[in-house]
Amino acid sequence: MPVDHKAATDRLMRFLAVEGVTGQEAAIGRELTAALKEAGVPAKAIRLDDANTRIPVPTETGNLVVDLPGRGVLHNQPRIMFMTHMDTVPLCAGARPKLSGRKIVNEAKTALGGDNRCGCGVLVTLAAELSRQKLDHPPITLLFCVREESGLYGARHVKLDELGAPAMAFNYDGGSASNVVIGAVGADRWTVEIFGRASHAGVAPERGISATMIMALALADVKAGGWFGKVVKGKKQGTSNVGPVTGGEGRPAGDATNVVTDYVHVRGECRSHDGKFFKEITKAYKAAFEKAAKKVTNAQGKSGKVKFKAETDYYPFRMKESLPVVKRAIEAVSAVGGTPNVRAANGGLDANWMVRHGIPTVTFGAGQNEAHTIDEWINLDEYDRACALALQLATMR
Repeated sequence: MPVDHKAATDRLMRFLAVEGVTGQEAAIGRELTAALKEAGVPAKAIRLDDANTRIPVPTETGNLVVDLPGRGVLHNQPRIMFMTHMDTVPLCAGARPKLSGRKIVNEAKTALGGDNRCGCGVLVTLAAELSRQKLDHPPITLLFCVREESGLYGARHVKLDELGAPAMAFNYDGGSASNVVIGAVGADRWTVEIFGRASHAGVAPERGISATMIMALALADVKAGGWFGKVVKGKKQGTSNVGPVTGGEGRPAGDATNVVTDYVHVRGECRSHDGKFFKEITKAYKAAFEKAAKKVTNAQGKSGKVKFKAETDYYPFRMKESLPVVKRAIEAVSAVGGTPNVRAANGGLDANWMVRHGIPTVTFGAGQNEAHTIDEWINLDEYDRACALALQLATMR
């Protein structure tokens, strides 16, 4: 079952040239639809779902879903699904892909977008090769998700009854095609609004309540307690990070240094492979901000206040290696000349939500390197292996 690697690379270059940052996937959705039709997929088999109507942040389009009926002796076997995400991080805007030997590099000072145009290339190549070679295969669903990079929203809000009840799924994301990812962390995303009291910092600082100082005391407390960065508490491990700190649009009384800051907005995250521990980390942040707010008072004895909100972005999972989906993945990687590397990921994947939806899902890489940086590049040998792997997974008996 040789793959037409030139055609696969041409598709990848084509997709890399289409901008489609997270939440703005309409253009790449149209390009994928056109490429699928060129590959022999009937127009009636391609559709957009309405996940974007349930996603709580602006999203141009829904997930792209493709139904491939089974063929030959495998036509009545259980349905399987191949999935990827079609958005890129905002840093990819303006990318200019360029072939350089067995690599694809970027002529612009942006991220390249191999995460996850590589996955898109693999799935379209799979459809093309199944059609071109007229290979026997079970019914297949192809799922191209939106807004993976900003919260796994497409996978979270997909309607299961539109996927055809697949028995298992194979997700393409970053790294090596030999990585058999069977688990991933869970994560909370949190925000805290800190409310102080404005006052002239030179004339009457004692009347003010500094929201900035509340934040500083809280974060110092978190750091001293061992809850920031890599978090280890006995046998439990996780991570946390404090992200952007802003005044929020129109919220502070002023942005000059001579005003005691009355409002600060902070965002952060907590992660762990332990489904309870990442919530413990979040709880520590909440307690630290509430404690700090009580400590910062003005001359009248009034203290600051905080409003802390946390939401679970995705839940951790770890599948057993005895599951059919894992066995199939390991066998397929070996069949295309790879050495299976069974592992868990420290980042969230669309697979987190698929597994929670009840569809066991293994994730592979497709040659992406240095994702989310201006040094991103694509290893075409790994990309070719990922394409061959998809074809192997789709046609195994």
